[in-house]
Amino acid sequence: MDAREHLFEALYSDLMLIARNRLSQQTNGTLQPAALVNESLMRLLGADADYKDRTHFVAIAALKMRSVLVDHLRARGADKRGGDAEQLTLSHADQVPDEAGIGYDVLALHQALNQLAELEPRAASTIELTYFGGMSRDEIAMVLDVSAPTVDRDLRFARAWLNRQLR
Repeated sequence: MDAREHLFEALYSDLMLIARNRLSQQTNGTLQPAALVNESLMRLLGADADYKDRTHFVAIAALKMRSVLVDHLRARGADKRGGDAEQLTLSHADQVPDEAGIGYDVLALHQALNQLAELEPRAASTIELTYFGGMSRDEIAMVLDVSAPTVDRDLRFARAWLNRQLR
């Protein structure tokens, strides 16, 4: 067993916890945590990503999970799979069945994060690592090579910016 396989095995439970947290509100979704983790790992292997340590690996895997989740939700909304779903504003997302509300939230967040990344890339990364990676501020500081107070400031800014965008 090579070092990469050993790392995947050791971190699989951490990645499953992240996936369960991301999918926890989805009561009848078709994407299961194990499928999310496995597809994310396949994409990670295919990308031949370079990671420094455990925290950096989890950060990259979390970003791959975001990509898998967004792709899955987009595919579910495609015309060939019963698309033409009514578009909802986030203020009404809590009034629809769980699965539709979660899907819209993730896709809206994805689009807003892409916009934020154009303006403030580090703040966008901070949110991605927090929301999709479930990482602590100290872990994020280590991955981004900044101080913990800088992470706090970036999180405050990014959350405020996203709140304005997602209303």
